[in-house]
Amino acid sequence: MGQHASARDSTAWTVPASKTPGVHELVDTNGIRLHTVTAGPPDGDLVVLLHGFPEFWYAWKHQIPALADAGYRVVAPDLRGYNHSDKPDGVAAYHIDELVADVAGLVSAFDHEQAHVVGHDWGGVIAWQTAIDRPDIVDQLAVLNAPHPSAYERELRRSLDQVLRSWYVLFFQLPVLPEASLRWKDCTVLERILADGPTRPDAFTDTDVTRYKRALGQPGALTAAVNYYRALGRRNAKLTLTAGGVGNRPVTAPTLLIWGVQDDALSLALTQDLDEWVPDCRVERLPAASHWVQFDAPEQVSDHLLTHLS
Repeated sequence: MGQHASARDSTAWTVPASKTPGVHELVDTNGIRLHTVTAGPPDGDLVVLLHGFPEFWYAWKHQIPALADAGYRVVAPDLRGYNHSDKPDGVAAYHIDELVADVAGLVSAFDHEQAHVVGHDWGGVIAWQTAIDRPDIVDQLAVLNAPHPSAYERELRRSLDQVLRSWYVLFFQLPVLPEASLRWKDCTVLERILADGPTRPDAFTDTDVTRYKRALGQPGALTAAVNYYRALGRRNAKLTLTAGGVGNRPVTAPTLLIWGVQDDALSLALTQDLDEWVPDCRVERLPAASHWVQFDAPEQVSDHLLTHLS
């Protein structure tokens, strides 16, 4: 299946193998190699966990054991460009089509035709798009604090509030400057995001912050992470010019949307009136949680996922 056994005992990982809730694997997909953490019985239903910006597989540290203990085969990759996964050059390498193909190849690499696909933030963007473009491989979909693309476009067109919240997306279109700001003073911005963003005190421990900084500090990772935004910005600009926008993008998979209401970057309106595109959708809004919902409310998120997937 394109796995590499040497990954199991490597000492190079951001989180040591002894402290990982699963096994480190290297998996070939879509012409690149992704570092993954796998857990749970090999014959269990496959669950693919897609992290967001600026994270790595560790974003799911609370959910991996819960899902594995429930009998699922869990795969949490470092997305392309992140941490120990391959980092192809150029903005085009991070086009949403490539990211969807990575997920499809990952499902295939684990000898499955379908998977439960779960994503947070950028991982949620990829999860939505995978369900839209490749409904054949998505058994059930779960998304955490990431908007359906048609809903996001709707809110950008009708809501100044969401436009203002999305300022950083425009900033990330610039060359060089975004990377410099993220790298400034040993990733102070990342430290501040993880310290001030969550609503639960100590949602991220000092060890967590150190690991996040180490992951983002891997050679090429910062530029790769920002290239996600650049690639999507160019793709959406092209769609706006040629087709009037991203348009209506239906999702047929049974869907769970978990939303931390205290999200500074994404409006609560993005969780409303989704029937037009996602007819089978259950929305769970967590009033006390932030954008970092699975760190603010780890047990609640795990429980909602297990209820949905079962």
